[in-house]
Amino acid sequence: MTSRHLLIVAHAPSANTERLREAVVRGASSSDISGVSVRMLPPLEAGPDDVLAAQAVILGTTENLGYMSGALKDFFDRSYYPCLEHTQALPYALYIRAGQDGTGTCRGVETIVTGLRWRAVQDPLICRGEWQETFVGQCEELGMAMAAGLEAGVF
Repeated sequence: MTSRHLLIVAHAPSANTERLREAVVRGASSSDISGVSVRMLPPLEAGPDDVLAAQAVILGTTENLGYMSGALKDFFDRSYYPCLEHTQALPYALYIRAGQDGTGTCRGVETIVTGLRWRAVQDPLICRGEWQETFVGQCEELGMAMAAGLEAGVF
């Protein structure tokens, strides 16, 4: 079976956001899933070649002043045009660690991925408000669901 590639591009500037990113990777790398290779890169290290090699992407960001992190925006700035004509319909999922409501952050990311013509395969996961341990499990489930869908050929 040919391996499918799942790219995780996630900004994790704190211990808690690092835990979320690790949970996404852990879920996506579950031993119950085979045939999917997982690659995690911070946004400042990821680029268009990484996206072009992937069959699906999980994006993770913090809410910064009602918008996505500058690091994720930088990733999009460098990747947008090189990927535009080559990644249409690329399945993606998004998680946001939002201290407030995450609405502006979600809207900012969705505006860019709409321009890229990527396809959301689930609703954005917004980990909103004060820190909750349940966020970790939700992120692990997101990673697992994305990898399982990719393995099964659902998207």
